[in-house]
Order: sequence, then structure tokens, then C-alpha cells
Amino acid sequence: MATADQRAEAHDVWLPIPPDEIDGLPGGLRYVHWDAGPDYPADPARCAFYAVPYMKDTEISLRPLSRMSRVRVVQTLTAGVDNMLPGLEWMPSGAQLCNARGLHDASTAELALTLILAALRDVPGFVRGQDAGEWRHGFRPALADKSVLIVGYGSIGSAIEDRLTPFECARVTRVARTARDTVRGLVHPLSGLSALLPDADVVVLATPLTETTRGLVGSDFLARMKDGALLVNVARGPVVDTKALLAELESGRLRAALDVTDPEPLPPGHPLWHAPGVLITPHVGGPSSAFLPRAKRLLRDQLTLFAAGEPLRNVVATAG
Repeated sequence: MATADQRAEAHDVWLPIPPDEIDGLPGGLRYVHWDAGPDYPADPARCAFYAVPYMKDTEISLRPLSRMSRVRVVQTLTAGVDNMLPGLEWMPSGAQLCNARGLHDASTAELALTLILAALRDVPGFVRGQDAGEWRHGFRPALADKSVLIVGYGSIGSAIEDRLTPFECARVTRVARTARDTVRGLVHPLSGLSALLPDADVVVLATPLTETTRGLVGSDFLARMKDGALLVNVARGPVVDTKALLAELESGRLRAALDVTDPEPLPPGHPLWHAPGVLITPHVGGPSSAFLPRAKRLLRDQLTLFAAGEPLRNVVATAG
């Protein structure tokens, strides 16, 4: 963590939210507002704490970092930090990269449940029927009595299970990088995933994008899913091999509900737009009315620790 001398050399805090809109910010720091505009609000070399603008292009978010020669903390407002990892080489030794674990739990878990229910009950089909003025009656699958597999059982995965609890699922199975016990039961290791896939009616991806999870959902993974199963991705697009998924969708064997895609944004004319059995939302798991109050709370709490010289939360990497 920054020493008093280091904070005296660089004490600017760059915030993507106007500082006068965040109650309780600690004193002793100079706050400036930058949300990825073309002009910088201050000299980047004086920045000690850089809160990365939310949902902006990676190139824009990284641009000032190369000039932040005395930065001590880079704080994202996303759970994943894959877009900021290339900037580690520009950060001075000891500077910390922090993610926003917990910030998007409610919003992303809410969307995951929305996608599951909408896909199972064919809400898109009903909307198309409404647009056409057609009464499309019939039976659709329910979430009740289904087996759900959550791949990536961190804070978001746990929040998804919270919201599944009232829906009378037959079982919820949890998978994370390593095995552990929780109050709800066993979390299986990622190494045991292939044996769990054939039992799942719904597979929810909530894992971070790492070298281990990139392309995790490929042809072998998809082949082990049962006929008619639903794949839900609220993680990152590159976790899924798009070509392999398209093959399964076009065969009619699997269905999918995707908040993230690879490529992203999905370009016009891409075959995934019109693949059978797919529901697509445009990466809206985080941006909801739940975002701003939680983002303000996270920034205030982290800056309070920073100003006091206390260890920060959610440190995922340290420049070296």
C-alpha cells in the first residue's frame, strides 16, 4: 500500500463518477472526474488512484495508464479485469489492480435468472407472436424440477443460486476453480466438470475469463450436455467457442441465452443473431439501476482504506 511519501508525490484520484455525487469520500486527496472524455482532467503523472471508466473501450481505459507513472491503485468497476491486465507492465512496481467483486452480484444474477426463465418459457416467441397479433398457446418447459449447473461459483455464482432457491429446482450443482465446502454444500473443482455436464438441464456460466476458461465451452463441453439443455452465459464471450455453439444450435440439440458473445459487440449479419433456440441480450448484466449506488459505495470504501494506508480489498494483481 502507498506510503505517506508516495501519496504526497501523487495524490490525485481519478473518478468516473463526479466526486460531489459520492458521499463520504475521505479528505487529503484531490478528486477529479474523468469518464473517458478526450481531454484529461489533470496531469496523469499526479494520479495515485485510477478508477477505470465503466463499460468503455479497452483502448480508452488503458490510454492514460501509460502516463500514470506514480499510480498506486487501479480500481475497475467490473468483476473481470482481463481488459486491464495489459496495463500492468506500465504500472510502477507495487501498484495494485483491484476488481469490483460484489458490485454486480445483484444485477448480473437477476439477469441470469431472467434469461433462464425467458428462454425456458419462450418469452421471445410470445413477443414475436404479439408483434404478429398471434395467440401462440402451448406448453413450455418450467424451471421447476430442473437440474442447474453453475460454472464459476464466486460471488456472482452464489448470488445466482440465491435467486434460484424459490424456484423448486431439482438440484443446483456448483463448480469453481478449486473444490471447497459451503453452507449450501460442495463446490466441485473445474477438473470434475465433464462428469457433471450430462445431468444438467441448465448450465450457467459465471466464471471469469482467464487462460484456463478461455474456450472452456468448446465442442467437447457442448457434446457432454444433454439433449435440449440450455446454456446461459453471463460471464465473458470468449469462454464459449462460438463456432462450436453455432453447430449445436443449428442442429437443434441445444439452446442458449447469451448476455455476452465472441465477437462483441456481435456484428450485423453474424449467424448467431438468427440461430435457432438462442436469446441474446447486449451485455447488460451489470448496467442497471443497481449499478450506481453500489459503485459509489465500493469507491468510497476503497478510498477510505487507501487514504488510511490500509490494505485494499479485491486485489487481483500487483505490478512487479
